[in-house]
Amino acid sequence: MKFSWFHLMPYRWLPADFRERYHGVWVDVPNRLYDPQRGHQLYNEYLDMLEYADEVGFDAVGVNEHHQNAYGMMPSPNLMAAALARRTRKAMILVLGNSIALYNPPIRVAEEFAMLDVISGGRLIAGFPVGTSMDCNYCYGENPATLREKYREAHDLILKAWAGREPFAWNGKYTKLRYVNLWPQPIQKPHPPIWIPGLGSIETWDFCIERGYNYSYLSFSGYKRAQKMMDGYWEHTAKRGKPENPHTAAFFQQVCISERDEDCEREWWPHVDYFFNKCLHLYPGMTGAPGYMSEASMRAGIVAQVGNTTLNLGTNKSWKELCEQRYIVAGSPATVRQQLEELARSLRIGHLALGLHIGSAPADLVNRSTYLCATQVLPQLRPLFAEHEDVAWPKALPAEERVSPGRYREGAPSRVGAAA
Repeated sequence: MKFSWFHLMPYRWLPADFRERYHGVWVDVPNRLYDPQRGHQLYNEYLDMLEYADEVGFDAVGVNEHHQNAYGMMPSPNLMAAALARRTRKAMILVLGNSIALYNPPIRVAEEFAMLDVISGGRLIAGFPVGTSMDCNYCYGENPATLREKYREAHDLILKAWAGREPFAWNGKYTKLRYVNLWPQPIQKPHPPIWIPGLGSIETWDFCIERGYNYSYLSFSGYKRAQKMMDGYWEHTAKRGKPENPHTAAFFQQVCISERDEDCEREWWPHVDYFFNKCLHLYPGMTGAPGYMSEASMRAGIVAQVGNTTLNLGTNKSWKELCEQRYIVAGSPATVRQQLEELARSLRIGHLALGLHIGSAPADLVNRSTYLCATQVLPQLRPLFAEHEDVAWPKALPAEERVSPGRYREGAPSRVGAAA
């Protein structure tokens, strides 16, 4: 198995009465609640967390894209990934991802991902989410009825741009370009591994299965509630005549680790409560624009986690309920290890993105949890699914061929007496 340390980058200072005063955390949450100086602190604190995950041995560090949102302050995950490409050494860089239908023209994604792959020495995992309805339809004004068609055209253009060795013209329905001539080209050939984040769409399943991409199920309601969804995905894979390879699937799980089981609630509950009762306060009127979910997915009974009022995304649940229903995996390293093994075997996934930061959790608590996870949990789980080829992992340059930051600064004159 491979393990990614995945960050959502929430804002930590939403007011205590946020749920009562504001109808949602996304799209139209007033930006007067945002303090840029505090944001400066948070971005640097969060990048430090990700860099520490690389130091202690996580296989990848992960970021994602959301817009006009207080629980995910990453409208540009590529900016975060660029910082990580320079400041990490071993971990792959998982960008889940760029919502490619929002880029005009989408070769911007091809260029920036190629830059990230080159800077990092071939460590990029390229995520291509369709994007939530809040991001795509309400924040960026995309037509929900044509969003998926535009997405597929953008995908095809990006892959052709990565593969092309001569300039070519692109005459698509949504993008028309006389010259497509990508500089730079990615290190990984034919392209970086592609992961497709999903919330439960038949079309996304088919898209991944047809192309051999990794299907990444992003759920805040934990692995017990994901069982039906992932069983459906594997059944769909079998119907298409494709082998079941656990490495073609990933899952996101929030995790809280303390030294002892009895310490976990005391240390983590305020931050878990902040996340589920503030950061996931969604306005149902914006969670799914008409036309965003296809008829095929609705007929199949697919229920996306976002906007699913029956699940309620953990709101008003107690610590005990969240733990028992596995919205979160929490406890000592031994308890977490046992539950993550249960998760991996039951969902049959070879890639696990761990949310080791949650809500308002401070750096010292998160870093301790990260260390305990890296040293006492992951080593025992990594042998799982070793019999399957990991077809979804980067083919990076060997470590000895990658350039370390500062290499070309050796021997340069220092700025003696420079102003602070």
